Amino acid sequence: MLVLTSLLAGLVFGFGLILSGMADPAKVLGFLDLTGRWDPSLALVMGGAVAVASGAFFLVRRRSMSLLGAAFKLPAATHVDARLIGGSLLFGVGWGIAGFCPGPALVALGMGEGKAFMFGLAMLAGMCLFEILELLKRP
Repeated sequence: MLVLTSLLAGLVFGFGLILSGMADPAKVLGFLDLTGRWDPSLALVMGGAVAVASGAFFLVRRRSMSLLGAAFKLPAATHVDARLIGGSLLFGVGWGIAGFCPGPALVALGMGEGKAFMFGLAMLAGMCLFEILELLKRP
């Protein structure tokens, strides 16, 4: 049942990304272009996402398990450090250059968008580089 509900949630999420325009890099770049032809429509999408997520986090804090009996896995870290800031900056720069972040890129890849394939390769390369650097840090 958990796999089925996960699939359904993923399909709803992907459909929402398509419907909102988040899977279209031109629309995302239009939203990020504050000094040019700014398209504010994605601000409503983000506001709606924040509202839904806030409500979900409020409910999760009052429960110990999901409705299907799975344990919640919430982040344990609460401090802001250089790694978080650096990762956030890198994410933002990549989003501004490509017009994709990971979720919409996967949706666009499924729609046959060539730019999403290149973004996916770059994202995988970055993930591999992170893992290699983490292994090198271990004693």
